[in-house]
Amino acid sequence: MPRIALLLATLLTSACTTLPDAGGDADARLIALYEDEYAWRQEQQGRERDDSGRWVAGARYPDVSPEAYAERLAYWNEALAALAQIPRDALSPEEQINAAVFEQIVTSAAEDARFRTYEAPLNSDSFFWSYLAPRRGFGDLESYERYVNRLNDLPRYFDQHIANMRAGLARGYTPPAVTLQGRDGSIVAFLREGVQNPFAAAVARFPNNMTAEEQARTRDAVMKAIETAVIPAFAELLSFMQDEYLPNARTTLAARDLPDGATFYRAQIRQYTTLDLTPEAIHQRGLSEVARIRAEMLTIIEDLEFDGGIPEFFEFLRTDPQFYARTPDELMGVSAYVDKRMAGRIHDVLGFLPRQRHTIEPVPDEIAPTYTAGRGGYGRCLMNTYDLLQRPLYTIPALTLHECSPGHSLQFAIASEAPGDVPEFRANNYFSGYGEGWGLYVEWLGGEIGIYRTPYEKFGQLTYEMWRACRLVIDTGVHHYGWSREQALAYLRDNAALSEREVTTEIDRYISWPAQALSYKLGEILIRDKRARAEAELGTAFDQRYFHDTILALRSVPLSVLSDELDAWIDAGGPNPYADVDFD
Repeated sequence: MPRIALLLATLLTSACTTLPDAGGDADARLIALYEDEYAWRQEQQGRERDDSGRWVAGARYPDVSPEAYAERLAYWNEALAALAQIPRDALSPEEQINAAVFEQIVTSAAEDARFRTYEAPLNSDSFFWSYLAPRRGFGDLESYERYVNRLNDLPRYFDQHIANMRAGLARGYTPPAVTLQGRDGSIVAFLREGVQNPFAAAVARFPNNMTAEEQARTRDAVMKAIETAVIPAFAELLSFMQDEYLPNARTTLAARDLPDGATFYRAQIRQYTTLDLTPEAIHQRGLSEVARIRAEMLTIIEDLEFDGGIPEFFEFLRTDPQFYARTPDELMGVSAYVDKRMAGRIHDVLGFLPRQRHTIEPVPDEIAPTYTAGRGGYGRCLMNTYDLLQRPLYTIPALTLHECSPGHSLQFAIASEAPGDVPEFRANNYFSGYGEGWGLYVEWLGGEIGIYRTPYEKFGQLTYEMWRACRLVIDTGVHHYGWSREQALAYLRDNAALSEREVTTEIDRYISWPAQALSYKLGEILIRDKRARAEAELGTAFDQRYFHDTILALRSVPLSVLSDELDAWIDAGGPNPYADVDFD
């Protein structure tokens, strides 16, 4: 019997025994279950532990064959069965949170495998090849050796993806063709030879702990792998995309038109929002949010004494040169200055601050034409400087708060460093409802602490909030009610002062990535609702630093867990979650 099956069989057998009334054995069994699953999942993703015990990219890319996914589905089904045998009320409070997080992670992974989402490993925004090339080098010789091995494994990895995509084509499971137009252009940069190839960035600079001989040998190995493995693999991929995949991708738009589409869409809603909501309920909530935000927009237009209504004001914002950068550095400078202004207020917002800092970089050229306006991550956030006349400066403050600080870059740093004994699987997890809900919430928070300096910047924040409210209407409109692409474009264009490029890019993202766009607004609504309750019930005892610390100390959890934990925090009087932590 394979090791994985043996372990799960043991867990299932032990789960049938009588459980104690309190934590104890139940906690131990749960810990064994999620620790083994997480280690197994890392190995499945092609990762391995280095000498320090950290999980790092291994010497091979993952096995993405149908057989591998069938084995994963069987594992996850057995893991969920084992979890179901552990009564939640027998767990300690912290392990109850861990159980909820673990269940959501494994359920989502199992549903993806069951629906064979690996047969369409791309959408209008992201592709399976998007983030393979490193932006910089590695820290030691062993990391470079694993990198060279991965490069030589690239043809096998691409061949498996292409085979999966052919299977998706055969059963009508692809992103809509209209949303993939031009996406083959993102492959072209990887056909460049020599140091111009993005994969060569890893050898532009080596760490000091490598000798000159090791550096020379490694550089030669990397450049040879680029020539013999990377470029041929991308060339084959480009031919497949242009000759076979793009011409034959489906012409329908809705998730409901996919195989078992209605069930699939509900599963995607659960995965991205971590809530069990119907498309109808989400659609109606979106309509009410759009009406509320539109009224706030009208107030700003009236205060500016602008001669016209929302359509005319949108046209003014989209065409007046004062709202657009002339150079990439000008846009980056606006973002950096917002980030620095936020740094001056960060102690008013958070009690615990991490040591990790972040930089702001432009979106890489090879993906910028079809990429979103910005994206934040651990150590850096990206701003898109492509086509500057489609990147309005009045939205940059809200975008920077969301992606950089106190949004995603700071959020990920806190997840890495915050005190508390959070298990590895939970510390390295990300739920869209929680993470994007926080990102949208801090856009609103910027207005509360004075980051927006002009009515136009405040209007930019409302534009971004309206954008996310429109997503509730558009995503469900397309995937549940059968809207056309033109209906979706018109709805976003008429309600949010986004540029035409942003409108088109975003609509194609919603069409090709069902339900992901729902997470932002639903998560933000929950956080703002809980804050309103806390302010009303705690009065002068409410401290937003402790409210925010409580959210971020959880790391990433389902929204139902976040709701329960914030209610408990309010009921306890809004305490400092780190009051008993010795930071020395």
